[in-house]
Amino acid sequence: MITKRILVFLLFVGINIFAQEKKWTLQECVDYAVKNNISVKQSELDLKTSDIEKMEAIGSFLPTLGANANYSVNTGANINPATNQFENTTFKSLSASANSSITLFNGLANWKTLQRTKLNKIANTYKLDKMKDDIALSVANAYLQILFNKEQLKVQKNQNLITKENIKRTQELIEVGSVPAGDIYELQATDATQEQQIISTENALLISKISLCQTLLLENYATFDISDEVIEVPITNLADESQETILAKAKESVYDIKIAQSNVDIAKKDLSIARSGYLPTLNGFVGYNTRWSESTPFSFTDQLSLFDGTSIGLQLSVPILSGFSTRGRVQRSKVNKERTEIQLKQAELDLERNVYQAYNDVINAKKSFEAAQKTLEARKLAYDFAKERFEVGLMNSFDFSQSSITLENAQSEVLRTKYDYIFRTKILEFYFGIPLIQK
Repeated sequence: MITKRILVFLLFVGINIFAQEKKWTLQECVDYAVKNNISVKQSELDLKTSDIEKMEAIGSFLPTLGANANYSVNTGANINPATNQFENTTFKSLSASANSSITLFNGLANWKTLQRTKLNKIANTYKLDKMKDDIALSVANAYLQILFNKEQLKVQKNQNLITKENIKRTQELIEVGSVPAGDIYELQATDATQEQQIISTENALLISKISLCQTLLLENYATFDISDEVIEVPITNLADESQETILAKAKESVYDIKIAQSNVDIAKKDLSIARSGYLPTLNGFVGYNTRWSESTPFSFTDQLSLFDGTSIGLQLSVPILSGFSTRGRVQRSKVNKERTEIQLKQAELDLERNVYQAYNDVINAKKSFEAAQKTLEARKLAYDFAKERFEVGLMNSFDFSQSSITLENAQSEVLRTKYDYIFRTKILEFYFGIPLIQK
């Protein structure tokens, strides 16, 4: 028993350690978010509702069938349902009927309703796909922010190590009288500032992890981490494409326009359904009924056959005056149709603006990244030169610290512009129909 408990304990600990050491890839984060996001689940339920509405619309073409029965004990003066005579006595009676009806014509409202359910399912499918795309972009942005904070933290820690080494070396030079004691103060101030920056970046890293955890609906903030994958700067020729080409591609692949167009189609169908209210309705029906009474001198089965009857016919209903209810539905449908057409136009304008913005963002982000790289190369050369002068006593600690700070700022700017360029490129690729994650 003790051995078994030890094994169970070790297994639990092993699983717990594995869970803590798991590092999420971008693909895993996107897949998990899409699968577990509450908004996605709600959209999936909307899709199921569309299937139910379609089933109900198909059912409107089928005939209805119903049956009823009535058993009663009668006292006093009552009409015998079998003989249709008044009887002042106590007797038992039974009546039963079955009826069926079918709509032969109702202005094609049932057919139009079926078409509307199909359009509604298409619209809900587009909404679900758009929801997944939005979540994927949000996850990618949060993921890249964590990577940026991680690399930023590495840069700051490396710079701080260099500063601490310089403090140690300066202290040694002070002790042998090679440099004045005041030279160490600026380095110590730089060291304190860098430690503050490290704490700030560690906090930013934690917050970015929490943000991604919340997007993924995870609660293990303390143990959550992403894989230390290296996301290279994308090589893309999309910037060479014309903005008109990208916009045309976006209209085919982005769901905003498809959703807006689907809403217009549904509004048109709603208007057509509302206008069906002006037309007459023709129904066909058939019915069967029978009855039995205890006071009638026939057997139960004989009465069911003697007193039964059938009915069959047509029922025509012509709308003449309905208190403007039909007219009101038609007018509201017209207003809604105009509203969806305006929303479609607005969606087209928004997409055009977003595509042009994304296009310019990529170009500017690329230029910023390239400029930051050039600046970093120059800052490295300047830092190396300053380091040589500092080591031989030709530069004081203040000037050397400034050179170190400018190098660190240049490294941080390269990281910032790198991840900004990566994300901007992802957005432009998204508009061009390229998947966010290449599986």
